[in-house]
Amino acid sequence: MDRPNWDEYFMEMAELARTRTTCLRRGVGAVIVKDNRVMATGYNGVPTGIEHCEERGCLREQMNVPSGKCHELCRGLHAEQNAIVQAAHLGQSIAGATLYCTNQPCIICAKMIINAGIKRLVVKEGYPDELAAEMLAEAGLAIEMIADLRKKK
Repeated sequence: MDRPNWDEYFMEMAELARTRTTCLRRGVGAVIVKDNRVMATGYNGVPTGIEHCEERGCLREQMNVPSGKCHELCRGLHAEQNAIVQAAHLGQSIAGATLYCTNQPCIICAKMIINAGIKRLVVKEGYPDELAAEMLAEAGLAIEMIADLRKKK
């Protein structure tokens, strides 16, 4: 039996969350875990009750905005933001938690992750945002790649 370790298990949950995306450019999923229990999940998409990008179109696509730039020109929230907001909405403390995300966070999400008290970050894929990586490192949060963790298995 090839039983996944905890990191693989929760990353698969982040992958499943990714399938709910309404973003036309990149699907991202996130899961916040504390003591091996899921506290919140998130995927990138518009706020509740707002018309989806697949119906309205993508402003960033229309303006040819490159990945990792001008996040304020997006109608949606990132998966990490939605997971943090969901935890707050449910009254769940995520201080000391681990965030599993299918992509490295951007600078906006990195700042939220730091202030939310998340202590560990496991990602599947990189993202072109050096400032985010630098700030996470300065806060003592290493970006752990799931592929590297699997090699140690």
